[in-house]
Amino acid sequence: PVPAGLPGDPEPEEAVSDDSSRHGGRVRGFPHERGNWATHVYLPCRVQEEFLELLELLVSHARTYVASLAAMEEFHLSLSQCVVLRYHWIDPFIRSLKERLAPFHRFFCVADQVKVYTNQNKTRTFIGLEVSAGHFQLLELVSEVDRVLEEFDLPMFYKDPSFHISLAWCVGDMSGRLEGQCLRELQDIVDGFEDSALLLHVQWEQIRCKSGNKYFSFPLR
Repeated sequence: PVPAGLPGDPEPEEAVSDDSSRHGGRVRGFPHERGNWATHVYLPCRVQEEFLELLELLVSHARTYVASLAAMEEFHLSLSQCVVLRYHWIDPFIRSLKERLAPFHRFFCVADQVKVYTNQNKTRTFIGLEVSAGHFQLLELVSEVDRVLEEFDLPMFYKDPSFHISLAWCVGDMSGRLEGQCLRELQDIVDGFEDSALLLHVQWEQIRCKSGNKYFSFPLR
């Protein structure tokens, strides 16, 4: 459901702060402008306690290579880049998303391949679990999300996406330290973890869109 307090109400004041020390040293990908809302479409991932045990093993091992790694607190799989929406576009954007995503059913993915990622401007590095099964359904979803983004002249998703669930992150480009030997050792931890095959078999039940401080949910059928 679309929450109250959308277009028609006075434009809310968004807190403006580019003090990177307040959010772990992360650097804003684009400058803040009043009335611009950072927007992201994704699949939220609910995890079991055993998943957090695996996460702890992976992060503690990876910290022997990069001490500044921090575990993610929430988990998701992206279906869009982070784009900028004007405030008055939010309502029609959400309506269009809802219409295009309505036919989709729940489905499963397997995310069991450890991979290292950096963001586009190399200011952050991530360790993630790449999807090895369920790629086709994800591409179908992205195709519909892209059509909505195109309507609003916004950047579409990457051409050959590596769908993944981020597990940990750090500031800067640390991919050189984490790839190779570290990556192989992390994959061994995943492969050897008890019930990892079941644990990394993820069912997607809803799609979510975050725009500024507002969240919108689109349940899958």
